[in-house]
Amino acid sequence: MESANQLVSVGTFQVLKLPLGFIRVLEWLFAIFAFATCGGYSGQLRVSVDCQLDKASSNLSIGIDFAYPFRLHQVSFEAPLCDGRRRESLFLIGDYSSSAEFFVTIAVFAFLYSLMATIVYIFFQNKYRENNRGPLIDFIVTVVFAFMWLVSSSAWAQALSDVKVATDPDEVLELMSACKVMTNKCGLVQGPRWSGLNTSVVFGFLNFVLWAGNIWFVFKETGWHKGGPARYAGAPPEKQAATFSQQQPYNQGSFDQSGGYSGQGDREQASEYSPVGEPTSYSNQM
Repeated sequence: MESANQLVSVGTFQVLKLPLGFIRVLEWLFAIFAFATCGGYSGQLRVSVDCQLDKASSNLSIGIDFAYPFRLHQVSFEAPLCDGRRRESLFLIGDYSSSAEFFVTIAVFAFLYSLMATIVYIFFQNKYRENNRGPLIDFIVTVVFAFMWLVSSSAWAQALSDVKVATDPDEVLELMSACKVMTNKCGLVQGPRWSGLNTSVVFGFLNFVLWAGNIWFVFKETGWHKGGPARYAGAPPEKQAATFSQQQPYNQGSFDQSGGYSGQGDREQASEYSPVGEPTSYSNQM
C-alpha cells in the first residue's frame, strides 16, 4: 500500500489537464463504448405465418435471433409450410463478420494503447521524453490508429447497412415458401432494435476525430516540431557549435577563435579617424 501511495505521489497528474493527456483519456473511454456497443449486441426478429387453409399449422411468433459477429448465414429458423404439420429450415443470407470483427479489434487495441499511453504520461514522463524516442513512437502510432479508425468505421457502417437489409422483415418473409402463397398471411411481429449498433458507428467516427485531432498535440512533443536547442539536443557538440555559428554570425573583429575579446579591429578602426575639430598639425593652427 505504501508503494502504491508513493507511485501516486510521484506521478504527474497535471498532464491530464493538457490536451495531450485529456484527449488520451477520451480515446480510452470512447474505445470502450465502441467495442461494447458492437461486440455485445444481440437482436431478435419475430414474424408470423398465418395459414388460412390449415390453422393448426400456423405459427404467429417465429423468433430469429442473431448477434455479433453477424454470421447470418449460420442463423437458422423453422417456418411452417402450411401443408399439414411439415416445417422447413431456413437460413438468413450474408456473412458480415469480417467488418464487425475488424472494427472491434481496432477498438480493443486502441483501448489498450490509450490506457498504456496515459500511464506513461503520468508515471514515466522522463522516460517518455528521453532521446525523443517516446514522442516519435507515440506520433507514428497515433497516425496509424487514426487511419485505422477511419477504415474500420467506414467498413462497419457499410456492413451494418447490409445487416439491416438482410434482416429486413420483407426479405426474411420472401425466404418462406408459405408466404409465397397468396392465401396465407405473413407479417412482422417485432423488429430488431438498431440503436446500439448505430451508436457503435457514431463512436467509431468520433474515435477517428479524436485520434486525428490528437496527431497535432503529439507532433508538438517531437523534435520535428521543437526548434532551437531542443532540435539539436542529440547532436554532438561540434555540430551544435557549427550550426550555431551559421545561424548567428558575429563580428570576427571583436572575437577571436578561442572566444576571447580582441580589440584590434576596434583600434584600427579608431586610428583611421580623428575627433571632429582636432587640429592635424601645429602649423595649421598658426
